[in-house]
Amino acid sequence: MFRSLKNIEGQLVDDDRGTTLLGLSTRAGQISREGAGEDMSGKIAEAYVAGRSLGEKAVEQGVESVVFDRGGYPYHGRVKAFAEGARAGGLRF
Repeated sequence: MFRSLKNIEGQLVDDDRGTTLLGLSTRAGQISREGAGEDMSGKIAEAYVAGRSLGEKAVEQGVESVVFDRGGYPYHGRVKAFAEGARAGGLRF
């Protein structure tokens, strides 16, 4: 995953084959804050929805279990929301 000041991006990579299976970014404009929950707002809500969307798309492709690489970012805020969204989408870490 990658977190910038405004956006968050996630990829599913097959390390054995060296290929990217799926990628998602809040820059694409396809992510809205709807469905994130009433306690979330702003960028955290976008991160949660992006994670959930990535998880759902991964499960559709047959990927169920992954290793979450937070890229050195502390596990809180948007990084945590992205991970929780991916779990809600069906991925297991």
